[in-house]
Amino acid sequence: MGEIIDTLTWRSSFAGYVRHWAATQPDAPAVTVGAPDDAPDDTLAYGELDALSSRVANALGSLGVGPGGRVGHLGRNRIGYPALLYGASKQRATIVGLNWRFTARELMPLLADSAPAVIVVDDEFRATAEEAVAGSGIATTLLSGDDVAAWAADDDTDPGTESQPDDVALIFYTSGTTGVPKGAMLTAGSIANHLTRPTPWTMTPSSTVLVASPMFHTAGTGWLYLPGSCGSHCVVLRDPAPAQILERLSRHRVTHTLLVPTVIRMILGAADPASFDLSALQTMAYGASPIPPALLARAIEAFGCEFVQAYGMTETGGPICYLWPADHDPSVPGRLRSAGRPLDGVEVRITDPETDEPCPVGEFGEVWTRSDQQMIGYLNRPEATAATVTPEGWLRTGDGGYADADGYVYLTDRLSDVIVTGAENVYPLEVENVLAAHADVAEVSVIGVADERWGETVIAVVVPRPGVAADDDTAAALIAHAREHLAHYKAPTRVEFVAELPKNPAGKVLRRLLRQERAPKT
Repeated sequence: MGEIIDTLTWRSSFAGYVRHWAATQPDAPAVTVGAPDDAPDDTLAYGELDALSSRVANALGSLGVGPGGRVGHLGRNRIGYPALLYGASKQRATIVGLNWRFTARELMPLLADSAPAVIVVDDEFRATAEEAVAGSGIATTLLSGDDVAAWAADDDTDPGTESQPDDVALIFYTSGTTGVPKGAMLTAGSIANHLTRPTPWTMTPSSTVLVASPMFHTAGTGWLYLPGSCGSHCVVLRDPAPAQILERLSRHRVTHTLLVPTVIRMILGAADPASFDLSALQTMAYGASPIPPALLARAIEAFGCEFVQAYGMTETGGPICYLWPADHDPSVPGRLRSAGRPLDGVEVRITDPETDEPCPVGEFGEVWTRSDQQMIGYLNRPEATAATVTPEGWLRTGDGGYADADGYVYLTDRLSDVIVTGAENVYPLEVENVLAAHADVAEVSVIGVADERWGETVIAVVVPRPGVAADDDTAAALIAHAREHLAHYKAPTRVEFVAELPKNPAGKVLRRLLRQERAPKT
C-alpha cells in the first residue's frame, strides 16, 4: 500500500495549507464565493482565511470538538465553508458532508451514524436539520452557516495542533445497491498521498480555479482544497447557472475548472462561450458521469482549452484514472470513450466477477483499484467495508469495463443498478421502498434510462393494485409522493404501468430487461 507521503510537512493537512500560504502570501486571494444575481462576491485573502479558520477552530474547541470529533455541514457553497474546513483541521476534527437536497427522513440515518457534535447549517435548512436531529436521537449543537464569523471565537490564535496521517479528515456518504448510506472515511494521509500524484495540469499561486460542485461531494470539497494546497485562488459558485459560470470564468480570469457533463451540456445549450473572454482558461476537467463523444467534441471546440477526464469515486479519494489532454484527439474518436489510464502509484485491474481473477486484455469485468489514497473504510460498517475492500486492499468499484493493450480503461456498464442522473447517484431500492409504501402500488421496479440532458433519468415501472387506474393522475400522484419523501432528483421523472414485472425463476425482478426495453432506439 505504500507509506504515507509528506507526513512531516505543511502539505500533510488542510490546516498546513492555510498556515503555509498565509505566511507566504497573506494578501493573495484565497477563496471567492460568487453570490447569486448581482450581489457582490465574498473574498478572503490567505491571511484572513487563516485568522477566521483559527477563530472557527477555537469556537469548535469550546464546544468540545477536538481530535476525532465530527462536525456536520449542511449548506450551500458559502464563504464560511473553507474556514470550517481548515478550522476543523486545526482541531484534528472531521468534516461530515451532508447533502442539503435531502429530506429530514433521509438525513436521520446519516446523523445517527456519524453523531456530529456540531452541525453547521444554512438558515434555509435549519428546520430540516432540527427535524432530522430529533428523529436521529443525537445530541448536537446547530450553528449558522450563513454567518460563520458571527459564532466564531474572538480569539484568532492558531491552536497549533498538527494533524496525524491516520486522522479522518472527511466523511462523505455514499450508498450501495441496498440504498443504505455508508460514510466513506478519508484520512489526512490518504488525501496527502493523492495530492502528491502527477496531474494533467499545473496549479500555482498564479492560478485561479472555479468550483461549481456542491461541497457535500468529493468533487466540490476536493476542488476547494486542491487549489488551497497550491496557493491558488479558488472561485466557488453558490448556485451555478450556465450564464453565471461563463461570466465568472471571464471576470476572474479562471485558469482551471471542473464541470460535470450535465453542466457542460446546459452551458452549451444556454449561452455562447465565444461571447465571453475565456482566454485565460487552460484546463477543463470533467467527470462524475459518462459524456457522449459528440458533446465532448462540441465542448472542445467551444471552449478552446485543454480537456481532461477524471475517473474516480468517493471511496477512491479522488481520481484513479485520467484521460490526458493529448488523448482528446477528435481524429481518434475511440479514445474519447475511454476513462483514461491509471495515475502513477494507483493500481487498476479488470477482474472477473465470478472468479476474482484478473481478466485478459479486452475482456469485460469489474474495475478494481488499490492505492494509498483510497478510503480506510466505511464508518461503523465493517461488513460493508469487507464487501468492498478485499484483504489485499483491492477496492471493488462496482463499475464494469475492460482495458486495452495500452492500459486505457473503458467503462461499459455498472455491475450494480445505481443510476447516475446529473452526476448524482440514485439507488433504485431506496426509491422503490418509498413508492411501494403508496396505497396504489402493488409492485414497483426503478431503473435508469439514457437521457440527453441528465445522462440518465429515473423511471418507475409500476404494477398498480387492483382497481387503481393506470393513468396520468395516478402517475402524477406517485411522483409527488416520491418527492415528498426523497430529494427531488431521486424521484421518477416518469411512471410506466405494466401488468407484471419480468422475473427470474427465483422471483428477482430483471431490471436489465426493463432497461433494454426502454433504451433509446439507435
